[in-house]
Amino acid sequence: MERTQKEAAVGTMQEKFAKMTSAVFVDFKGLNVEAVSKLREEFRKSGVEYRVVKNSLVRHAIKQHAWAKGLDASLTGMTGVAWSYEDPSAAAKVVKAFRKDHDKLKVKAGLIEGQVLTGEAVESQLATMPGKNELRAMLLATMQAPLQQFLQQLNAPMQNFVYLLKAKEDAAAPAG
Repeated sequence: MERTQKEAAVGTMQEKFAKMTSAVFVDFKGLNVEAVSKLREEFRKSGVEYRVVKNSLVRHAIKQHAWAKGLDASLTGMTGVAWSYEDPSAAAKVVKAFRKDHDKLKVKAGLIEGQVLTGEAVESQLATMPGKNELRAMLLATMQAPLQQFLQQLNAPMQNFVYLLKAKEDAAAPAG
């Protein structure tokens, strides 16, 4: 790789790290081509960008960040980086699901909001975070709850009146 190509690759990676919401660093050593292709496909479906990278180029791309030192130990051997741009937990969820069938895939580290996570933290914390759509559903349910309670309060007097009429009708009806 020539110097200009390396500079271009570093610049591209700097852009990806600048606009990402999270990144997951994986070691794919031992996976066959079919498994790696399936992993790439799963990342693509989830809106995650995945690239196999040279560790030295990643070091150059992130050297201006305060969290760069925290990743030094992880940038050894074969490294793939999965960048999530919208949903911070998307890449971690794909990796966790993929590892159920392919235990050779190892999570080296994760990165979210300038905080470096260990491989275990990526799978236990980041992968279990609710996704963007789940958060939207929770927000919608939270916003609807007061309206539902308000409608129940508005309907309560009419409902109680109907119960009163039913009780009077039952009391007036002859037993037997």
